[in-house]
Amino acid sequence: MTHAPRTALLMLDYQVALCSQGPLGRAAPLAAQVAERGVIEKAQAVLAAARAAGLFIVHVRLAFDDTYLLRTNRLARFDGYPNDRAMLRDSPEAAIVEELTPAAGEPVFDKSCVDPFVGSPLLHVLHAEGIRDIIIGGVATNLVVESTARHASDAGLQVTIVEDMCASFNPAAHDFSFASIMPMFGTVTTSADIVARLGETTDAPLADVVGAR
Repeated sequence: MTHAPRTALLMLDYQVALCSQGPLGRAAPLAAQVAERGVIEKAQAVLAAARAAGLFIVHVRLAFDDTYLLRTNRLARFDGYPNDRAMLRDSPEAAIVEELTPAAGEPVFDKSCVDPFVGSPLLHVLHAEGIRDIIIGGVATNLVVESTARHASDAGLQVTIVEDMCASFNPAAHDFSFASIMPMFGTVTTSADIVARLGETTDAPLADVVGAR
């Protein structure tokens, strides 16, 4: 019998369209902040440490079927995707950036809105795997990361948010979220702290260990 790990790492929306400053980019201000803050490099370090520690790794991305009828978010700002035929599931812009490519056996959940728990089996899978603690990072801070922290905490999960794995469209939005919003829904920490803690042997829940430093 295989015992499920208690902690999962959720990698949120690290996609070419959102993180790249190249021709496939759709969010230049966000991509600029990702580059300036070194987000991908820090996410790489945490991902490697999580893999080495045997955590359950989950990747989440914004990606649509070719009809766009399955999208749950029908706000006007989401209409640009079907209008431009953008972020289709098999398109290069919807792909996860090469540096954070999912390894074999790591599930990738597609979503059609901001919140990764809406319209996907993510929460059911986490519960089925026995997950009680999650570590999260992604882009944008005040969109997918904040939505994930809110939903997960209300669903009974202990949430750790890695501040320097995140970026928003402007520094003020990122800073406000981490100063005023994120601490209400989880433990805020850094990539260096997570990497160090994942390298330690402990039976304590991750949220308790990170919070104790």
